[in-house]
Formats: sequence, C-alpha cells, structure tokens
Amino acid sequence: MRWTTATLRAMSTQTSNAPSATRRGDIHRWRNTLIATTRDAPSDAELPSHVLMSRAGFIRRVGAGIYSYLPLAHRTLNKLCAIIREELEAAGSMEMLMPSMEPMEFFAGSKRDVDYGDNLFRLTDRHGRVAALAPTHEEIITDVVKAAVTSYKQLPLNLYQIQTKFRDEFRPRAGLLRCREFLMKDAYSFHLDIEGEGGLDEVYETMRTAYTNIFQRCGLDFSAVEAESGPIGGSASHEFMVNCETGEDTIMVCPETGYAANVEKCEIGERQWSLDHAATAEHQEHHTPKMPGIDLVAGALGTTAAGMLKPLVMQPAEPADDRPAWVLVTVRGDHDVNEGKVRDALGYAVKMGDEKAAKEAGFAIGYVSPRMVEKVESSVLVIDHDAVNGPTWATGADKYDHHDTGFNWQRDMAGVFGSASATDETPHARVRIAEVRNAEVGDPSPRAKGARLEARRGIEVGHIFKLGDKYSKAGDFQIMDKDQKRRHVIMGCYGIGVSRTMAACVEMSHDDNGIVWPVPLAPYAVVITLIKPEDEQSIDTATTLAASLATEGYDVLIDDRAERPGVKFKDADLIGFPLRVTIGPKTLEQNSVEIKSRSAESEAELVAIDDALEACKRRL
Repeated sequence: MRWTTATLRAMSTQTSNAPSATRRGDIHRWRNTLIATTRDAPSDAELPSHVLMSRAGFIRRVGAGIYSYLPLAHRTLNKLCAIIREELEAAGSMEMLMPSMEPMEFFAGSKRDVDYGDNLFRLTDRHGRVAALAPTHEEIITDVVKAAVTSYKQLPLNLYQIQTKFRDEFRPRAGLLRCREFLMKDAYSFHLDIEGEGGLDEVYETMRTAYTNIFQRCGLDFSAVEAESGPIGGSASHEFMVNCETGEDTIMVCPETGYAANVEKCEIGERQWSLDHAATAEHQEHHTPKMPGIDLVAGALGTTAAGMLKPLVMQPAEPADDRPAWVLVTVRGDHDVNEGKVRDALGYAVKMGDEKAAKEAGFAIGYVSPRMVEKVESSVLVIDHDAVNGPTWATGADKYDHHDTGFNWQRDMAGVFGSASATDETPHARVRIAEVRNAEVGDPSPRAKGARLEARRGIEVGHIFKLGDKYSKAGDFQIMDKDQKRRHVIMGCYGIGVSRTMAACVEMSHDDNGIVWPVPLAPYAVVITLIKPEDEQSIDTATTLAASLATEGYDVLIDDRAERPGVKFKDADLIGFPLRVTIGPKTLEQNSVEIKSRSAESEAELVAIDDALEACKRRL
C-alpha cells in the first residue's frame, strides 16, 4: 500500500482559506477522515436537511438546538465563508471579531433585551454580573466604533465578523434551520448621511449587490424580497430567501412585475371599499359559551369567519402623552393583523395589550366589539378596508360568552360614522381606516393593475437593514460633521445565517438518494471510488487524476475503504458529491475510468484515462 500522509500533503498544500479562484484543491482519503454515514435518521428529524445531513455524517446532535459540525459540514461551511469573505471585502467591509458574551448594561439604551424577551440567553458569573450570549452585536459594535471614530472624515466604515450566535428558542426544530447555537455573519456600516457619496443608501445597495453575488456563487435558487425589520429595528430591510417548498416563510409575488415581499411586509393593491352600507339585519345577541376559535363561533352563528369582525386590543409599544392608552385593531375574521401596517397607519409601533390591564379598562377579552372605542375614552379604532365592506357582521358583544349578529357600522356606531363620507379614511379623530392585514394569495398586486398576488415558500438566509440612528442614539454616539456640529451616526446592518444557508441548500437540492450539492459548496467536488483499494494500478491512476484535479482547484476525496461497491456508491449519492469517478480492474482493462455526475438524469460514462481530467472539468 503506497498511501502516505506525506504523499497526499505534497499533492495538496494550499489551505482552504485561500481565494477560491486561485486555490489548489485538497486531496483526502476517506479512511483518514470522519464520515459516519447511517441508514437511519434521528427520531426528531422531519425536514430533508435534518434527515440527510444527519444520515450523511455532516452533523451530530449534542442537545436541543445544539449540533457538532463534522468534517464534511466544516468543509462546506469553510467554502461558504470563503465566498462571503471575498464578496464582502470586495464591497469594502473589513473583518473583525467580537465576544460572544455581552454585559447586560450594553442593552440599557436600546432595550433590545426586552424586545428579545426569553429568546435572549442570560447568565450570571461568580460575582453576580449578568451577561447575555449575543444574538447579534449592534450594541457592542457601536461601542467599539464610538471609541475610535470622532470625525466625519473617518466615515463611511463597514465591519463584519463570522461568529457563533445564540437564541434560546422555545422549540428548536428542523436541525440547523432553527437552532439555539448557530454560525452567522453579521456586518455593520456607519455613516453621517443617508444620501450621497458614502451615505447609508449607497453602501446598502453595495451590500445588497454583494449578497446577490454571494448566493449566486453558492449556486442557490433565491429571491431578494422586501421585509419587516423585526426586533433589530430600522427603516427598511430586505430578506434573501432560498426558494423551496419546505420553507417556513411565505413570499408573496406579483407574477407580472416580479415584486416580492414576505407576508409581513407585502403591500396589497387598491381595493374598492365603502362605509355606505345600510343594515340588512336586526342586531341580535347570542350566548356562545365554551367555543374556542373563530370558526366554531362562526358556525354557531350561522356565518363564516369572513362574515365576522376580529377586534384585537393593542397598546402603543412606547407610551407617550400624545398617544392613546389603547388601540383597537379590527380585521375580518379570516384575516390576520399586521402590526407593521398598524404602525404605519398610526405613526407609532404597537404591541398586544396587557390582558389584565385591558380587562380593568373594560374590555371583555375574546368578546370585544368595535363599539368599545366609544366606551373607553383613551382609545383609537383602526379598521382594515375589508372589515368595513359589508352591510352586517357578527362580532363580540362586549360581554363574556356572548356574540352579536347584525352589526352595522353606520347604524351601531352612529356617533363615529354618522356623518362620514363613504370613502373617508379618517371618519373621526379616533378612527383610522387603512390596510392593516397580511396579504394573501389572490389579493390585488400593488405593482400591476389586474394582477393577483401568488405565494411561494422560502427559507431566510440573509437579511439587510437600514438601522438609522436607533443604536447610535441608544449609545450616545455622535461625531463632528464638516460644520463642526455634533450629529448622531447613521447605521446599517447586514446578516447571513451561515449554518442555516448550508441547511437551506440541502432543502433546495436533494432527491430520494441524498443531497445534491452545488459544486461551490460541496465538501469535495469529486469522489474517486476504488473498487479494489489494494490494487497498485488503481492507486496510481487515482493519485495521478486526483493531483491533476487538485491543480485545477477541485477538492478530491479518495474512497479507499474495504467496502462493497454498492455501499460506496450509496454513500457517495447520500453525501452528494457532484462527481463520482470509479476506478476498478474492469475499467482499467479498457484503459478507462467511469465518470458519473450526481444529478439524477446523468448517465455513467466510460472515459479514457488520458481524457479523464477534461471530462471531469466539463461535467463540473
């Protein structure tokens, strides 16, 4: 046997961090690495990525939402990270590293510990000091840059890191798609202005282009969609979604213009609505005890969810003297309230109302009607367009275990709507009529008249935000501008779920036999399968071809196990190597090797040994 570590090291000396365009490929032996394939998936595995990455020996569960990345996964992550580094540094972002633990006092200004709630890991050291395991690093990076940057001449500045992050998910699931510990790339940019050279808008677009390049180079089928900013905050954001049917996120798409947004952000095109509906039924109260769920109530009342009103009792997220204590948001029973759209309609953010305080204010939670805006002095009513478009409705009776039918806006709320115009979106100082629900399939497109929104499924792998001055104000980060005036710095934030992207790629690309890796992310581009691993001629042929492939930049794994050919072929398909080269006595008798691509439609091809390199390159 002539396999030696020195021989393989001589054939492949370049580190995996080298630029992918010039690096020499790695050559490894199967028996020298840890590849623990198995025929059985973990009992809790449901999605393909969880099943296949566990079976193929990429990951191993340590605890709920906690995984070890085995050598195959580590190689794929390194390739993804190399692409990320190249594109971000081409976009002017520089790498650094921040600590995983954040002292809790850093959240004092941003209040993000409150926003994250129980999702934030908290720990106390021996001295009683409380810290958090970082979900992201907005507060820390702001403090770092604040200490070093004092003048507008030092901006713009763009910094990134690739590091482990933590979120205490209540129910970790789906393998790497929803973990408590995960690998993430987060970048932060700093500016004095939004527009102009070096402004937030310019760098945001540069980073959006970099993200597009990253995911294209990874071979991913993805969409860039408009999105809500969530607990990070900010004025504008885009998500990058890997398109796949098993995705947990819904993307709404205009088929004519290509407009795409997640369901929380998606706008709805113009809809006809009017307050001018005369009552067609008398008001009637019904006893509806022990009926959880709107469909059960609707059935008892002889209507449907679409014929009911669903008022939600909410409050301003940040109370103020010029804001009401309560916000009563009403949508149709088959629709869902969109808090971002409520915020846009009112001009301030809202949250679900505190149940105890709401009951003390007079709200019969679960049985509330829009009439409560007249009964609770410090309140406003926000109504979705679709929820006013009808003559009579079923709604709560403002009394526990009771609902009403025959509710009519004009008749039953004459004090609010009596003199309102049929299409007046502010019929009363305490009422707004606006789009405040989530978009649905079949809604009018906001970009093309006559077109209807369609839905796709996707997995979020990247998210970019225009943060504005939220964190610089929280950290009191100001610098001198060219007029020697102190101004708060403006920030951008740009994240990629690195381990999540690896799993999303598997969700996007697999078949009944296993994973189908795109070449840029495959742990090895080529597996050379030896039918007789002890045969000298087979070894010579494999080492020569592997060295030639490595020179061209391709990573090669030589399967030198003393296993049956069928086992080796099944493992190769399960792991998902883009190309399999088989070498055995029968092929060598014809001075040839067998080459087969991983794709299901590919046929095995017998190729002369002298032509094998070029044949592999064509297929890759």
